[in-house]
Amino acid sequence: MRPLRRTQQTPATEPDGLAGVVRVDPRTKNLTKRLRPGEIAVIDHLDIDRVSAEALAACKPLAVLNAARSTSGRYPNLGPDILVQAGITLVDDLGPDVLTLTEGRRVRVVDGAVHDGETVVAEGTVQDAASVAAAMEEARAGLAVQLESFAANTMDYLRRERELLLDGVGVPDVATPIDGRQVLIVVRGYHYKEDLVVLRPYIKEYRPVLVGVDGGADAILEAGWTPDMIVGDMDSVSDRALTCGAEVVVHAYRDGRAPGVERVEKLGVPHVVFPATGTSEDVAMLLADDKGAELIVAVGTHATLVEFLDKGRSGMASTFLTRLRVGSKLIDAKGVSRLYRQRISSWQLGLLVIAGLFALTVALASTAAGQTFFILLAAWYDGVWSSVRGLFGGGV
Repeated sequence: MRPLRRTQQTPATEPDGLAGVVRVDPRTKNLTKRLRPGEIAVIDHLDIDRVSAEALAACKPLAVLNAARSTSGRYPNLGPDILVQAGITLVDDLGPDVLTLTEGRRVRVVDGAVHDGETVVAEGTVQDAASVAAAMEEARAGLAVQLESFAANTMDYLRRERELLLDGVGVPDVATPIDGRQVLIVVRGYHYKEDLVVLRPYIKEYRPVLVGVDGGADAILEAGWTPDMIVGDMDSVSDRALTCGAEVVVHAYRDGRAPGVERVEKLGVPHVVFPATGTSEDVAMLLADDKGAELIVAVGTHATLVEFLDKGRSGMASTFLTRLRVGSKLIDAKGVSRLYRQRISSWQLGLLVIAGLFALTVALASTAAGQTFFILLAAWYDGVWSSVRGLFGGGV
């Protein structure tokens, strides 16, 4: 087992391993809300996905201690490599005992062993670039099995939700006017922040209905807008978003159970319930389509097989069928920021400024007022120059 590498965040006063305050939560997305730079994250996340890893990396923790295996071998998940490349120490497969650590307590991590005082709480495997790459290579062999499972889940979903998919049976009535309008659905997925910046001119011109899927509502608020509608199970959206005045649609299980209802009722927020199998982003798309949206623009949603698997839900097969149902109305804006990256260099900008000044000078010189200005400027320059020469006795 290789020793832990000291990162830039490692305190210089700790000669033996890493030491820091721990934040403990088996659910990664809950932990990132309170994780601070230099602290140690303790999670229980089998197959760390890309979105979760990026959220962890943004918090700049000293280390991530995972009770589960960060890569199980089911498929080549993207999260572990993101953490390792960010210089964050990743200790894997520590077991459930690591979750018994007390929140806020200072612990040490030495060679994959977690020390609480003099007690070794758990031992795991330190991951590095080489071990992550090897695990990814082995996991690629599991894609065939996952593809078969994905196909089976797709057929099962079609059997259970054919009335919803084909005829819109079960879609609730909403107050937000959608018929004939464009709808922008925002999910906190890959590149959602950058894509929202690029879409600013579109939002300003077309004024689409802004729909936030759970935490996507906070993304809309952070970008400077107010969501018109919030759709989801309400487990990752803030109270600020829920009380911003947007219409709330709580995604419920098919049997009617809706854990998110209790939360919105405590906040006194009016809401409607949408029972459906699948994900909340599917529910948002189906709702927009059923209510007559002219166009549906999706930001941060899942579009590829690896992304579906990376989400870690067998139910992601529902997204595949939902996209088929929505059809030509759907425009996937995910990654649009990568297509329209700025390519103008500083010297090109400088040349543009010089050309602009030259054009302005020529334009002024062609007018009577401009010619008078240049005559006065020349006279002023001659006067200043004569004064300077006088100060130095004509030696300048």
